[in-house]
Amino acid sequence: MNKSLEDDAVKEIILDNTLIKLNHYEEQKVNGLHQISIVFNVTSEEYHDIATLLYKGTFEVTVPDSLLFFRATITKYSTSITNLYERGQVGEYKLSLMETEI
Repeated sequence: MNKSLEDDAVKEIILDNTLIKLNHYEEQKVNGLHQISIVFNVTSEEYHDIATLLYKGTFEVTVPDSLLFFRATITKYSTSITNLYERGQVGEYKLSLMETEI
């Protein structure tokens, strides 16, 4: 059985060594593996670093508030704005990560 848990008390995750402050967090188990969906803001000043990070596709994921640590790959990705090169812009990113089997 796949159980989904929305937990807005989870305020941050770490992808590799990058701390990301969250607007929304949801986790579930799919076939015994962790899947998380997150929503977070990215400013035009942060855009380059976040884009470079996300292009990697696979990460060491740490969820400090849930005491979770696993390797995961992006399964879904979207953003509310495509031109964060303009100063002062903020985009909302939605990302789903699925634990990879070792």
